[in-house]
Amino acid sequence: MHTVQVATPGGHYPIHIGPGRLDALAASLPADATALAVVTNTTVAGLYGDRVRAALAGTDAPLCWVELPDGEQFKTWESLNRIFDALLGAGLDRKAVLVALGGGVVGDMCGFAAACYMRGVRFIQVPTTLLAQVDSSVGGKTAINHPLGKNMIGAFYQPQAVEIDTRVLATLPAREISAGLAELIKYGMIADAPFFDWCETHVQALRDLDDDAIQYAVRRACELKAWVVSQDERESGLRAILNFGHTFGHAIESGLGYGNWLHGEAVGCGMVLAAELSARVCGLDRAAVDRIRALVQAIGCPVQAPDLGPDRWLDLMRVDKKTEGRHIRYVLLPELGRASVQAVDDDRVRPVLPAGARA
Repeated sequence: MHTVQVATPGGHYPIHIGPGRLDALAASLPADATALAVVTNTTVAGLYGDRVRAALAGTDAPLCWVELPDGEQFKTWESLNRIFDALLGAGLDRKAVLVALGGGVVGDMCGFAAACYMRGVRFIQVPTTLLAQVDSSVGGKTAINHPLGKNMIGAFYQPQAVEIDTRVLATLPAREISAGLAELIKYGMIADAPFFDWCETHVQALRDLDDDAIQYAVRRACELKAWVVSQDERESGLRAILNFGHTFGHAIESGLGYGNWLHGEAVGCGMVLAAELSARVCGLDRAAVDRIRALVQAIGCPVQAPDLGPDRWLDLMRVDKKTEGRHIRYVLLPELGRASVQAVDDDRVRPVLPAGARA
């Protein structure tokens, strides 16, 4: 097992990474927990429900089980209220602990519910997708979607611990692995050029879920994210670089309808567009743009963006948390391994947007 420590004003906590962590959940629970509420979805419950129940059976705290429908399209107020209904119906108090068992959708909603229920109860992240393991489970961002924008309603709220069982990735479809790898290779682009080089060399091992490769890559991604969020918990500055590719990616998700493309697929394609914009705006070397496109394609994500129409693209990207006034701010790369955030005029963005691509 490997441990990465996260230290923010909102909380200090460990990320435990290794095979078999799912069976050790009880060790991460606070000793004074009066009740446990596992929030999951129908797919994950079918795969790991019995195993998690067995792992928690030795605790004295009664267990409440909350099962949500699976999919990005269910990251809504209605699903959030289902969690609240279950917590209130079971009479959970302020010393209860929530357990987010699932991917990024479950983790975001469970974390948001924990931030709101009785004005804040403790929770633990147990991410079961690669994307959630290297991104959404770490750093305390919680949210739900709104028809007008992704993740626009939420809170910064840190977990008590993150338990990453790398062996659960074996049950994921190849498409989900590719989506998770998009968020993983992002860290090399924005903060660690040697890690980007390593990902290029080991891309097939990563897609094959080679034990050594995936454990190293997940650990390095978590280390880099922990380093960023420890300096900027609430995204007032440095943390915004973690959104490389996301301004374009969120527009794809919103424009096509949540769930049409996986989040990681949209981010992967968005990183290609952001690299192109970086070349135009801040001089990113053309060879670096080509390497980014090639690696996104090599992990199995799309590199051709849908044609939403330039005005629609810009309208969707304006509904972004980095936007100030009416100015869209993008995460750009002056060079591989270094990122910055800057406002870019629409006229400079339009040539980067797809023309005539099929949605």
